Amino acid sequence: MKLKRDGALPGRLKEIAKLIGGVVIGDGNTQITGICGIREAGPGHLTFIANSKYQHLLETTRASAVITSRDIPSAPLPIIQADNPSLAFAKLASLVNPEVEQRPHGISPKAVLGKRVRLGKGAAIQAFAVIEDEVEIGDRTVIYSGCYIGRRTRIGNDCLIYPNVSIREKVEVGHRVIIHSGTSIGSDGFGFATVQGIHHKIPQIGTVAIQDDVEIGANVTIDRARFGKTIIGKGTKIDNLVQIAHNVEVGPNSIIVAQAGISGSTKLGRNVVLAGQSGVVGHITIGDNVMVGAQAGVSKSVPPNTNVWGYPAKPHARAKRVNAAVQRLPELFDKVQQLQRRLESMEKHTS
Repeated sequence: MKLKRDGALPGRLKEIAKLIGGVVIGDGNTQITGICGIREAGPGHLTFIANSKYQHLLETTRASAVITSRDIPSAPLPIIQADNPSLAFAKLASLVNPEVEQRPHGISPKAVLGKRVRLGKGAAIQAFAVIEDEVEIGDRTVIYSGCYIGRRTRIGNDCLIYPNVSIREKVEVGHRVIIHSGTSIGSDGFGFATVQGIHHKIPQIGTVAIQDDVEIGANVTIDRARFGKTIIGKGTKIDNLVQIAHNVEVGPNSIIVAQAGISGSTKLGRNVVLAGQSGVVGHITIGDNVMVGAQAGVSKSVPPNTNVWGYPAKPHARAKRVNAAVQRLPELFDKVQQLQRRLESMEKHTS
């Protein structure tokens, strides 16, 4: 099946299933003309359900077919069962329209390049970017407008550094890294010594190392180490508005969601998830495969393969019990008052 490059997807459902490694349940000859979200879909569209709480939409969608998980055995319309519906749909979307954005090429005459800058084959630098002395930029990497790259920083191949990103001196960025607008990497760590009420700045002479295949959202701040390196492990994905302090080490393939904050010298293991607005104190260790719930406050080290939530963070099952008890406090307070009044009445009658 040949795919058009304008968002259309002409073909039969069984042919599309082969592209994404899925299994058709229902009429495999259903004609598909495009892809769309499940609420917006109409006749001819293929859509998907990745979360079971949206399963009821199978009864009302106007789509001609839906990609679902293998847990859904049937539906009122043809489906493609897939191991990961969201990933399958994303793969399909990339096949339909593999490259919407036209990336820039070449070096703008309005870019500012310092001395002994080394540019890889096919690297592009847009107008008003500032590249300081002895910077190395890898093959096919794009530096968009308004970026600042500090001296002796190294950026690998196939990176995208979007507008108005600031990368300070001596920072290391690996291959295939994406950094979104407004992010600052390598600012001074928050280090001060207080003597007689005066805060004296402690020099931050370390750096930041961003490993391969990392994606960093917009307006993220990652501080340089006091000594050594602040490290973001391979394959880690960081959402917008995240703060990572000096000397933090984030293990490979971790997920850090919006407005999370990690205090200095804390170490995260592999595959850690920090949900939105969670906070982690400094100088502790978060083990491999830990999941920290939204708005949790982690005040001590967490062992591997643990789910924690609440403030202070505690094992998820216990946190739910504590929260349920807190929600019943008004009723409990009323009962205590009733018991107090009964006790006072009994004391009057016995005195």
